[in-house]
Amino acid sequence: MKPNNELRKVRKAHKLDMPVLISYLQDRMDVSGKLTIQQFSFGQSNPTYLLQDRNKAYVLRKKPPGKLLPSAHAVEREYRILKILEKTDVPVPKMVLLCNDVAVIGTPFYIMEHVEGRIFRNPTLPDMTSPKERFAVYDAMNDTLARIHRVDWQAMGLENYGKPGNYMTRQVGKWSKQYMASKTDPIQSMDNLMEWLPQNIPDDDRTTIVHGDFRLENMIFHPTESKVVAVLDWELSTLGHPLADLAYNCMSYYLPSMGSRTFGISDVNFETTGIPTEAVYTAAYCQRTHRKDIPNWSFFMAFGMFRLAAIVQGVYKRGLDGNASAADAQSFGILVHFLSDASWNLVKPKSS
Repeated sequence: MKPNNELRKVRKAHKLDMPVLISYLQDRMDVSGKLTIQQFSFGQSNPTYLLQDRNKAYVLRKKPPGKLLPSAHAVEREYRILKILEKTDVPVPKMVLLCNDVAVIGTPFYIMEHVEGRIFRNPTLPDMTSPKERFAVYDAMNDTLARIHRVDWQAMGLENYGKPGNYMTRQVGKWSKQYMASKTDPIQSMDNLMEWLPQNIPDDDRTTIVHGDFRLENMIFHPTESKVVAVLDWELSTLGHPLADLAYNCMSYYLPSMGSRTFGISDVNFETTGIPTEAVYTAAYCQRTHRKDIPNWSFFMAFGMFRLAAIVQGVYKRGLDGNASAADAQSFGILVHFLSDASWNLVKPKSS
């Protein structure tokens, strides 16, 4: 599912009992006893592996080892949403099986078919030379997000996949608490946002499936066409406000192209690169989801940056506590300030 240069030998802490796994799979799938395994190296909170057997390839995704929070790393939940989305026009990998028996490899896991294609890590798409092709990639991403938000979640039996309604109120509260739990030095813009956001939640309280981490690198594109063939990493998906998803997807418009911890497109030349402007991109989304406009866009974008700042603050705190190098901790700390300041600048009253 990922390019070969993102594969490595299985980490010692993530090794699996292959004879037991192969025996389990042979009872349920058409696989041989010569299954080979490699681990994907990029950004997986849930260990993810490539299984290769003769001319067929699969992906195994499991919970990490050790004690976990009750709702964390819920691969069973991820399998459920992907299995349901197979019946829609949202491009997802085909699910093969879910195993809840911890006796097999130590944790629950699921198997899905491997999807060949391209993953773009850098949103500036530097390896492309055609402005038309860059635009097409962004338009395909936009179309895919609209497809997710158009899914009739009630008709698909997803009433209990999240809590319909009041999503933004709950999210603002959740990430404010998360930030306070990992707060180090005072950051005035974060304090300002924690006061402003709950007082300015829009009345527009729509509910759709939300991906939760919808960005370019979480999609597989066709090997040669500007077409999304699979959306990955659904572990943060739930029922929520679609504009929170769109704002997170558009955050790269507010980040520089060569940030120390992020890639953005705020400083690219949209005309020469072919990448659509934020106005063009959001207008296309509105057309595809039958919206007239987005009257509270600054709120959703400010919240998206605030949420990411709270997440990064947690990483920064763990770095200071000795779980990362001093250089790493410093760069994460700078990013928290950048995100919170950018967020507050979007919504602060004129007199502030």
